[in-house]
Amino acid sequence: MAIDGTELARPHSSHWGAFSAYEDAGQLVIVPHADDPDPSSLLQNIPAALRHPARIAQPMVRRGWLDRDPGSSPKAGHGRGREDFVAMDWPQVLDLLAAELRRVYATHGADAVFGGSYGWASAGRFHHAQSQVHRFLNTLGGYVRSVNSYSAGASAVILPHVLGSYEDAGRRAVLWTDVAKHTDIVLVFGGMAAKNSTLSSGGSSRHIVRGAMAASRARGTRFVSISPLRSDMPAEADATWCSIIPGTDTALMLALAHTLVVEGLHDTAFLDRYCEGYATFETYLLGHRDGRPKDAAWAADITGIAPDTIVTLARSLAGKRALITVSHSLQRAEHGEQPVWMGVVLAAMLGQIGLPGGGFAYSLGALANIGKPEVGVPIPTFPQGRNRVSAYIPVARISDMLLHPGAKFEYNGRHLTYPDIKLVYWAGGNPFHHHQDIGRLRAAFARPETV
Repeated sequence: MAIDGTELARPHSSHWGAFSAYEDAGQLVIVPHADDPDPSSLLQNIPAALRHPARIAQPMVRRGWLDRDPGSSPKAGHGRGREDFVAMDWPQVLDLLAAELRRVYATHGADAVFGGSYGWASAGRFHHAQSQVHRFLNTLGGYVRSVNSYSAGASAVILPHVLGSYEDAGRRAVLWTDVAKHTDIVLVFGGMAAKNSTLSSGGSSRHIVRGAMAASRARGTRFVSISPLRSDMPAEADATWCSIIPGTDTALMLALAHTLVVEGLHDTAFLDRYCEGYATFETYLLGHRDGRPKDAAWAADITGIAPDTIVTLARSLAGKRALITVSHSLQRAEHGEQPVWMGVVLAAMLGQIGLPGGGFAYSLGALANIGKPEVGVPIPTFPQGRNRVSAYIPVARISDMLLHPGAKFEYNGRHLTYPDIKLVYWAGGNPFHHHQDIGRLRAAFARPETV
């Protein structure tokens, strides 16, 4: 397409959306896609990133790795990770890397190689760093992999046990178009910050979240935000804000459930037909065993929300097309499965699961593509081959794996053993942007023979 009749703009995509680019007087110009109703402002960071001082212009290798023999045991206190970098050209580095891969695979086997590459990396399929690295390592015999994500580590494990697949509970659960047409009230645990819905892994053709919220609100949908931050909901939602002490959402959900039960507002027909284990839960909820009903007065001391506010909120949910949403942030904590699980229970008690715009939706508003219909024709991908190594770790256990090879650990009902990793291969994404203890991760990355 022509821009101002001077240059040919070339179409591209990014995590921040679709756009076209052209050069004007030596400068890159970015134009959001014409059909995007709410393009992300992050697109305008692209020109400055091309020649940013932080970009690495050529291969760099730590001097300490060059000075010692590959395969020698790292010595404590010798300064690994603190040496300067030596600039090298590509033929040199490729030869070094090929020799080291050959040595590790021959000496220690494929289960001594960790193929990390966690993170979004580049948009698109061919330049997707994880796919490329995993395909490459599979040709050598395989690698130890990671499962789940930092974003949804607890929820991705608990949801298949209590509701359905993580994908079904998130991306396929509720569409924004249904919310705009049918939903009476959206109870949002953890907020839906507008900045989150500006991006999506692989990109998004149209950013619709804020527009959908505005359309829903215009029709009469009420949004209630349960969050420590008022700014966790866009202005378009015109949300009622209910400030809560961080980490206490499960207690609030229990108190809402308690009010529904004692006032006879819960959908017993739905619970009887579609749910298992409700009677056991109700015994706990009403305090029949521990003598402590999980009522509004009990939750008020925990959450910082007044009992009358909790009771009124519970009553406002009953008999309505109600949608319960839970953000990523709530489960990024110890016992992070609890608010996700309890959100499903609360939605089931309201009897709205399965109805358009009702029930439960995990992470709605967290990414641009959640709540949108899936593409009719999936994007073609390259096969990655077969990984012959069965060992894996939850992604957030990388420090434990590197620091404690051979140790036992539990994951999702299984008893597993940490492998002894000699080489970490990472491309695309940065583990130091995600991990929960950066100092410990730095010490862990000094343990393998090669990174």
